Amino acid sequence: MALLEIEGLTKYYRDVRALSDVSFHVHRGEFVGIIGPSGAGKSTLLRCINRLIDPSSGTIQFEQKDVTRMRGRDLRRLRSRIGMIFQHYNLVPRLSVIENVLHGRLGHKGDLAGILGRYTEKEKQRAVKVVDQLGLDDVLYKRCDQLSGGQKQRVGIARALVQNPHLILCDEPIASLDPSAAKVIMDHLREINRDLEMTILVNLHQVDVAMKYAERIIGVNGGSVVFDGKPGDLSRKRIYEIYGTEAGELIGD
Repeated sequence: MALLEIEGLTKYYRDVRALSDVSFHVHRGEFVGIIGPSGAGKSTLLRCINRLIDPSSGTIQFEQKDVTRMRGRDLRRLRSRIGMIFQHYNLVPRLSVIENVLHGRLGHKGDLAGILGRYTEKEKQRAVKVVDQLGLDDVLYKRCDQLSGGQKQRVGIARALVQNPHLILCDEPIASLDPSAAKVIMDHLREINRDLEMTILVNLHQVDVAMKYAERIIGVNGGSVVFDGKPGDLSRKRIYEIYGTEAGELIGD
């Protein structure tokens, strides 16, 4: 049974169609890379899944529950089970690493405890352990605006992990990083997927990275799915179908 089922998902921004009749299923434990040119609809797709934005039509089922109908407490519960990693980190710069990571627990709190930032000793210990696993123990109490881009993104991963999510969505997590830092991030995501059997959907612009790390690739162009298969099936012809005129730069033509 699929963890995530998307059927006929369409999203308009006024008169502009960002997604067009998108349908696919994702099973537990999959590592799925979503590729496509800028403006293809990749970010819109992820933001519809956790309802940061509302779809115009279609259905999203997560753990056999209709995401598109959720409101209030049900929607908060959904987001507590879906971790989100952003291209530009989405951290609170003036707060420390550990404080930012603990924010991942806010979805599990009541309103008052969330406002006051009250965390249990167990939650604090869990946060410290995750930070240590991501190689950030030496900057645990450092402000996030003093970190490198790669460190900031690892904080973002730690924040997602302390939610104990069932799915992690990654929106271009390496787009702002140099190749060395990008490799560290992708290696961590692969380890999380394999060691924790965590389901991961990651938006990527880099075809070679998607082919190296993902077990399944979904290609998006113009808001539509134009490829869904294994990395080995992603031929040069298929890459051209996904990226159009950009494909030559990506595959060395």
